[in-house]
Amino acid sequence: MVEKIEEKITKDMLIGEVIDRYPETIGVFQSHGFGCIGCIVADHETVEEGAEAHEMDVQGLIKDLNEAIKNKKEN
Repeated sequence: MVEKIEEKITKDMLIGEVIDRYPETIGVFQSHGFGCIGCIVADHETVEEGAEAHEMDVQGLIKDLNEAIKNKKEN
């Protein structure tokens, strides 16, 4: 039996990496107040660093990002 590996976004992933791998997360980042998704900082800043810089709840952001990729897979 082959175990299904579930993809998951973590706080240690670079914002640019998340967006490149999961474009469906762009709206989630924007709804959480990330106005500069395509800026150069996104390629060097982790999800956690970005959340802290924007004074937002990193766990809530991670939850919403993972929900977005889960919903995309189910549709």
